[in-house]
Amino acid sequence: MSDLSTHPDNLHALEARLRQDLAWLELPAKAWVPAREIDGQSVIDVVIIGGGMAGLVASGMLKRLGVANHVVFDKAPAGEEGPWVTFARMRTLRSPKQLTGPAMGLPALTFRAYYEARFGSAGWAALDRAPRETWMDYLIWYRKVLELPVRNGVSVDAILPRDDDMLDLACSENGRTERIIARHVVLATGRDGLGGPFVPDIAENIDRKFWAHTADAIDFAALRGKRVGVIGAGASAMDNAATALEAGAARLDMFVRRTELPRINKFTGIGSQGVVHGFAGLPDEWKWRFLDYAMSQQTPPPRASVLRVSAFEQAHLHLQSPITGLQQHGDQLVVTTSKASYLLDFLIFGTGFKIDLTNRPELAVFEPHIRLWRDRFPTPAGMANAELEGSPDLGEAFEFLEREPGSCPVLSKIHCFNFPATLSHGKLTGDIPAISEGADRLARGVVRSLFVEDREKHFANLQAFDAPELLGDEWFDAETEALPELSSERT
Repeated sequence: MSDLSTHPDNLHALEARLRQDLAWLELPAKAWVPAREIDGQSVIDVVIIGGGMAGLVASGMLKRLGVANHVVFDKAPAGEEGPWVTFARMRTLRSPKQLTGPAMGLPALTFRAYYEARFGSAGWAALDRAPRETWMDYLIWYRKVLELPVRNGVSVDAILPRDDDMLDLACSENGRTERIIARHVVLATGRDGLGGPFVPDIAENIDRKFWAHTADAIDFAALRGKRVGVIGAGASAMDNAATALEAGAARLDMFVRRTELPRINKFTGIGSQGVVHGFAGLPDEWKWRFLDYAMSQQTPPPRASVLRVSAFEQAHLHLQSPITGLQQHGDQLVVTTSKASYLLDFLIFGTGFKIDLTNRPELAVFEPHIRLWRDRFPTPAGMANAELEGSPDLGEAFEFLEREPGSCPVLSKIHCFNFPATLSHGKLTGDIPAISEGADRLARGVVRSLFVEDREKHFANLQAFDAPELLGDEWFDAETEALPELSSERT
């Protein structure tokens, strides 16, 4: 975390207030899940894969509800979890600064409280949107003050079913391998958590040194003086185009299929607690209808991102220009559109992500059993949508469901807390606005499952509990005292 705070003492005061708030609310709850051990190895109740925003708030919620025996694994070094200081290339977040995000309803845990503690109320008033590096600082602080159990540098290479209705995780860290036994696994793996970056087939025969996806590590300094192309005009495409221009690209050509850039963010217009809590209750056909319409309209890139690109005279936007051909000629690329051909030195695909379970080796054993929406819901006429058709069909706690009932019961112990959960639950897993509500739904579902599974142990504990409330000397049974004789005479 950077040390550019103008009010460092205020951050300590904020942390003290947060500790007091948690104490007043009696949080976190005391640990209650019975410990398990198999062949001398301790079983972890919940393993969360991914230590970005979603993984942290999921951990925070589980800890809050007394599930202390859980761990968060992230393959990135500490401070580099998620996209914020790796492949995110916008200057600021796209979300409004006042959103409470992962704060779990605690005022002292909000980004606003953190920012004002560091930079003062005047700094907050002057802030437009959160710089992405400052947001990363906030998440690092969030992890620290909540004392969340994150282990960095750990890769989960495979998740495997066990005969005892639990899961084996094959993990690697610094060249060492480790086997973890877990009762539940949460996939907090972000936008590409069930697939990966989408790159069209036209790149298949092009040398990898000539192109990249916006989610890749890109050496922008090497693009100085080069002719760079970008396919797409979404937020990430714009941010990568701007970064290339700011690095000194001699020319930037952006190729867009649409006749004009989308201008209206439809979902922003209906954002409400009704959508947050009500979307999951919609009939399936209405879930599909909402998302298919929103996706067809597309989300516009932020105005600031567009202005960041258009400020350069060497930037050129080509509308109604789908790519019809891509060829490699020596050290150059030839991009052909429906209008013309262009010589490029490097091409960036801003083509988003795709759901493709076959691209997730850690889920290889489960992939044939995971039920997708297309497995049970007929695509409505006129609303064909490959992304929705390939979305996982999830249960109430984001758990995977079986394609064939009874074929893989342990599948319900794996929870899909990442972007592809949107069709089943709404936008609770990948964006800042409702991430706390999503984590609350997830954690309560896991807690319910853990308690029900351990019902015999909890009942035995109920029977064995013998701490007395009364000591026996508070009162005496009146029947044991001598009663006065009643007179037979009437008074």
